[in-house]
Amino acid sequence: MPDVKPPHRRIRSFVVREGRLTQGQERAFEQIWPYFGVQFDGTRLNLPQLFGNNAPVFLEIGFGDGESLAQMAACNPETNYLGVEMHRPGVGHLLLKMEQQSLTNVRVIRHDAVEVVRQGLANAALTGLFLFFPDPWHKRRHNKRRILQPEFVNEIARVLRPGGIFHAATDWDEYARHMLRVMTEADVSFENCAGENHYSVRPDYRLLTKFERRGQHLGHEVRDLIFRRR
Repeated sequence: MPDVKPPHRRIRSFVVREGRLTQGQERAFEQIWPYFGVQFDGTRLNLPQLFGNNAPVFLEIGFGDGESLAQMAACNPETNYLGVEMHRPGVGHLLLKMEQQSLTNVRVIRHDAVEVVRQGLANAALTGLFLFFPDPWHKRRHNKRRILQPEFVNEIARVLRPGGIFHAATDWDEYARHMLRVMTEADVSFENCAGENHYSVRPDYRLLTKFERRGQHLGHEVRDLIFRRR
């Protein structure tokens, strides 16, 4: 038999933790998702068609329960927001927040964010990309699972317009240093808004979440990194 190499399996940066949906979240998937959810099939997204306008688009990867994303969308109704999250209860929670606040400038994708960025976004499609509190994969043998790696930084640079912003935050000091190093080494594409080898002050648009307050109570200092696309 000829030698056949098994298909390459990309290392995932996430683990799907399904959890149970509340009755409200189940209703959100039934009644709200059809209007604002996007069934990603691997093809290029037409963002103006998706939102019905040509307003700037910001993408948040791994939005958790969606509180921060909903706040940004409510404060900036003339801006479009695309959220990508695998956790169904989190997606359901965001959909309910959108209903409560009558938000129409948010679209939601439940899919692997790396594949959405690589396959679904055209060059210079985004004005900003947010990565707040990704899984730090803090054990050394798991570091390779971290989403922010040089190859993915190249994809971020591709989909951000010149002057666009990449903003990450983490409460794991070692991961913050990893992020800073990876982004600095890509300095042909990005400049650090806080200055070389410095972290940024948390901007007002990034909501101080319950998760973050709990981390601060445990002594976890949060680091923000904001880089501008050259």
